[in-house]
Amino acid sequence: MTYEEWYAALEMRQGEALQKKLSAATVAVCGLGGLGSHIAPALARAGVGRLILIDFDRVDLTNLHRQQYKPSQIGRYKTEALAENLREIAPYVELETHAERLTEENLVRLLSAAQVICEAFDDPAAKATLVNGAAEALPETYLVAASGMAGIGAPNQIRTKRLTPRIYLCGDGVSEVKTESSLLCPRVMLCAAHQALTVLRVIAGEYEVE
Repeated sequence: MTYEEWYAALEMRQGEALQKKLSAATVAVCGLGGLGSHIAPALARAGVGRLILIDFDRVDLTNLHRQQYKPSQIGRYKTEALAENLREIAPYVELETHAERLTEENLVRLLSAAQVICEAFDDPAAKATLVNGAAEALPETYLVAASGMAGIGAPNQIRTKRLTPRIYLCGDGVSEVKTESSLLCPRVMLCAAHQALTVLRVIAGEYEVE
């Protein structure tokens, strides 16, 4: 399969105008766990031109029930393992990986090239660092964050809200692992799908009503 064949197939299914925008876009996925490991493949399959993948963690056995990794990848950096999987899914997507923790000090360096940033962390402190840091240092960049996808609640509880002109929040906004005691793959995937679709809509110029 050549690049031309791959692009033509995407263009046929998604339209010339939209595919041109997607192919020119750069999206950062911050956190490659249950959310990020589903968001990135969805964006790659859609033909987003460049993905920036950020996570300092390694694949663990306990990740496999809800994250897009294989038993053979246990112990490897998630950036490395996910990049390998994405190259099989969409070989012409440009990938930039950073196996490091996102901080206030490196945030601009890692994210300034992104048109849209996906917040996919499971740690509240990391979420706050990204959301607050991006709002202050990268105010023109769109941010798609997540909150609440734990437990076995009804699927329609997962929603997308536009909090500000450039910040979106996906999830039920309530459920937490410490209270719901579980993270189930289908519900996490629902939230990830909301985030991925929101990213595509932003790139396309389609915006939710605040």
